[in-house]
Order: sequence, then C-alpha cells, then structure tokens
Amino acid sequence: MSPARKIAFRVLERVHGGGYATDLLRRESGDPRDLALAESIVLGCLRYQAQLDYLIEFFSGRKQLKLDDVVRIALRMGIFQLRYLDRIPAHAAVAESVELVKQAHKRSAAGFVNAVLRKVNRRAITWPDQATELSVPAWMLARWQEQYGEQAAAAIAQAALEQPAAVINPDTGRQQDPGAQSIVPLLEIAPGMVVLDLCAAPGNKTAQILALGAHVVAADRYLKRLLDVPAEAPRVVLDAAAALPFNVKFDRILVDAPCSGTGTLARNPEIKWRLRETDLARFAGLQREILRNALPHLKPGGKLVYSTCSLEHEENEDIASDFGAGFPVASTHLRLPGRDPGDGFFAAVIT
Repeated sequence: MSPARKIAFRVLERVHGGGYATDLLRRESGDPRDLALAESIVLGCLRYQAQLDYLIEFFSGRKQLKLDDVVRIALRMGIFQLRYLDRIPAHAAVAESVELVKQAHKRSAAGFVNAVLRKVNRRAITWPDQATELSVPAWMLARWQEQYGEQAAAAIAQAALEQPAAVINPDTGRQQDPGAQSIVPLLEIAPGMVVLDLCAAPGNKTAQILALGAHVVAADRYLKRLLDVPAEAPRVVLDAAAALPFNVKFDRILVDAPCSGTGTLARNPEIKWRLRETDLARFAGLQREILRNALPHLKPGGKLVYSTCSLEHEENEDIASDFGAGFPVASTHLRLPGRDPGDGFFAAVIT
C-alpha cells in the first residue's frame, strides 16, 4: 500500500467528518513526493466530487447507490486517478483502492469496487446537467447565475476546479492569494497609524499592515489561531461578536469577517459540499454583530474596511447597505474567480 494513498484516504475520511483538507494535509509527514500525490488526490477528489459520484453510478450501471462512506471515498479516489491524473498505473489505482476498502473493514465491498474500477475509461462523458459538469451544487450555481449571469457563474465554477497558483507577497514574504492581497491597500494606511485587525488569523493581512509602518492590534477568537500572526503585533484573544475591551479609538479598522468562503472554493473545495444555503443567514447575523461592535471604536475621519471571501449578496452588498447614515460606505469592491486573479473577495470601505 503506497503511503500517498493511505494519507489521501485518511485525510478524505477526516474531511468527511468535518475537517479541512489543507489543514489536515499540512499536519501529515513523509516523503515530499508522497505528500504531493496525496494532496493532488485529496483536492482533486473534492473539487470534482459531483463528477466522480456520477461516474460511480455510470460505471457501476446502478442509480442512487447507497454506499458506505469509506467505500465511496475509495471509489472516488480510484476513478480520479484513472481518469484525471496522468502517469498513474491503472493496476495500482485499482488494486490499492480495493485494499483501502479491505483495510477499512469493508471486505464485502472489495469485489464491487474492483468490478467498477476495472470498467473505468477516459472516453468523453455526457454529463446529466451543468451543475455536475462544473462539479458544483445546483443551488450554488443557480445563485451565481442570478447574481452574476450565466457566463460569469460558469467561470466561477470552472475556476474552482483549478489548482490556485502559489503567490508570495513581496512586502511580507508570506504566501498570500492575490485577492487577499488586494484588501489592505483599501485602508490607505500611513506610517504611525494605529490599526485594529479584528479577525486577524492567520495574520497575512496583519503582516501587510505592519509592512506599511502602522501599529497593529491583532485580535482573533482562538489563541491557537493567533500563533501564526506576526509577533510584532500585540495579539488579543476575543470574541468580536461581543463588546470589545478597548478604551481607545483606532485610525483604521479591518474586519475580515468570518464568512461562507465561496470565493475560495479552488483552495477549500470541501466548502462546496458542506455549505447549505440556510447557513448564509447565520453568517450574515454574525457579520452584523462584529460590525456593530467595531464601528464605535473608529476615530472620526477614520476608515473601516469590511471584507469577506464570499460571493453571496447576503454577506456582502446586503451588509454594506445596513451601516446607516452615520457610517457612509465610500466604495465597494468585488473580485470574481474566473474574471480576476485569485480568490473571490468583497470589500466595503466605510468612513
């Protein structure tokens, strides 16, 4: 059994249980080649999950299959290697998927997995619908079509199937997506300003602010998340949805709010299958609470930037329209995957 496939199977099981693939992969150790193949399999299976599930039915000849989770994961892994990866020996993809099922104590399914994978080929498939072809939940695609039009929606979904480029921010030396890099400049920071970074982890935007010569107070809800934030910034553990403990006002405030993350699906593909449309109202309620607590700490004449990596209007335009006359929105900014480089982001500049 190859270490790469064992790692991939273990990570995909944990993702199914609620973990996040990138975090889980980062904790794995071993030969870099094994880790690279494991990452390719894990993220590929998650990006193309709707296609893979359709292909399980297609090659098995059985609709609406009820499969144990571990059996479905092994089949997705096998089909992904056979159809989507080059230079993977077919016999290895088949035999090791069967072995994974056996090791997961589902020996009774081994014959079925073997039979299905031996039928897999690379011939073109007619997908049953656009959502399957783009491997995105139908409800999510329909929302984007309504908000951005059919062409832009398809481009967003297509971008989520592609491996994001690794980009280093030259000012901080940290790996940081181009979309994420675009938020801090909206604050128009001058050296010596005092800035509150209210949802700071993992600290990439904090590092950007520090590089501009500002003094930063970096806050986040959990201590372990603050460990990656630059130590040059005072770090405060707090719940931003509750009253803030500061008795000062800040020149600038960054609220990079917790959100659905639908702008980051290429990087975090499990979000596609985990998010429910009903979750958006919960995120919007949290975002309003955080802003309600942050705005009183902004100096007169200061700037607050509210940002999300969401593409959904409930978390973006609807929030920006709620600030009220006392805090006018000077501008809003939207980056769409498939149109703009990197992840999708929304930002509103409040004065």
